[in-house]
Amino acid sequence: MRPTLTDSPHTIAELRQAVLEGKLGPKPETLTVTGSSYIYQTTQFPSSITKYHNYYVLVRVEAAFGACSHTSDQVEMEAAAQLSGTPLHVALQDTRLPVQIAALDAYLGSVYPHDVLCDRITRIPAGSPIQKAKLRDALIADMANIQPSQKVALIGVVNPLIEAIRAHGGICLPCDLQLAQTQWGDIVEKDMDSVLNDADSVICTGMTLSNGTFDHILKRVRERQIPLTVYAQTGSAVIAQFINQGVTALVAEPFPFTQFSAGESLLFGYTCEKEGDANEPQVGYR
Repeated sequence: MRPTLTDSPHTIAELRQAVLEGKLGPKPETLTVTGSSYIYQTTQFPSSITKYHNYYVLVRVEAAFGACSHTSDQVEMEAAAQLSGTPLHVALQDTRLPVQIAALDAYLGSVYPHDVLCDRITRIPAGSPIQKAKLRDALIADMANIQPSQKVALIGVVNPLIEAIRAHGGICLPCDLQLAQTQWGDIVEKDMDSVLNDADSVICTGMTLSNGTFDHILKRVRERQIPLTVYAQTGSAVIAQFINQGVTALVAEPFPFTQFSAGESLLFGYTCEKEGDANEPQVGYR
């Protein structure tokens, strides 16, 4: 059972404070970070000029891994040694935002496991990185319910996801702080508000948690009453708490991620409980 609160979460800070106060489960000071990892990984698909540089901090709490992708200057490798053995409430109040997000993700993933709460589980079969990425991104586009000629803001550019949006007839509005252009030479917008103001719907990645832009995206889709689909390796259990609070669909991919496994991968899908209420704040946390 989920605890019912009088106020729904409007920001990540509100959600983190509720966890610190023990409103969503056991108080975090009763839990310990039993393991932590720092990972630097790159991906470059065949026939693509784009090389993705991915940095992750991972936090283990009970049976769950919390994950946060970040930029190279946000967290140093030494964090892996610093965090293990730390009381969880200390990690939740770390000065580094990616550490806070990873700790929050670990707590919520432990208390509210995806396989118990999600609406659907999709099995991505074993395959090459590009095969798995294409299947994953087709699922994200399906969950976003893209309509022909719909303008879709993609915040956090992944080239196979652009392909999936276009395959559904959508017009992709790419936005990313790190990439200058797509695989096909499309200019990638840096100004998030430019695409948020023009879009009919929005798809963003969980990395918007680690760069602090998720709250702004959530505010804008609520104001404009447009759908928001999130694909999350970063903070997948965190984003799940905002279903029916502005997030209309979520494809959650907790660690280990598809790029780290050649075998079968599980993706957990969430959708709004009530049609038409997607962007109306509801009572209680999900």
